[in-house]
Amino acid sequence: MTVDEYNKCVDHHADGLYRFMLKHVRDTEKARDLVQESFAKMWLKVNEVDGSKAKSYLFSTGYHTMIDMIRREKKQGNFDEVNEMNLSHSNQYSDLNEVLHTALDKLPEVQKSVVLLRDYEGYAYKEIGEICGLSEAQVKVYIFRARKALKDFIVRMDLVV
Repeated sequence: MTVDEYNKCVDHHADGLYRFMLKHVRDTEKARDLVQESFAKMWLKVNEVDGSKAKSYLFSTGYHTMIDMIRREKKQGNFDEVNEMNLSHSNQYSDLNEVLHTALDKLPEVQKSVVLLRDYEGYAYKEIGEICGLSEAQVKVYIFRARKALKDFIVRMDLVV
């Protein structure tokens, strides 16, 4: 990959990678850091990356960087940041978008990733497999299971009423 191809890759894919990261981590600063780190890792291997596969390489790198960050944070834990929503309870419907995000957060990480890549970013099953290191059949199964879990969560009457 040449420097010009790398710069074009930054121009074309930075926003999509940022949206993908933001949907997962829900923190603009962390999402920006993950995008920056992904591009930095790609730059270190710029001579090894094929220009035609730069997007796939970038999203794969970003996905794995995000997973590493999530695992580090789970191990560390931060008692200063307490989510008040977890401490309160409300049976009232507030916003369908909020319900959808809550449902997405309850999915296993791999299912959440494949659904976001497919439904939010519009990737093909094969590309998702390359990004997440899964076979195309595994991607289809995870998407099916994730959509079923989302449907079951959203359809529950006590959330909607």
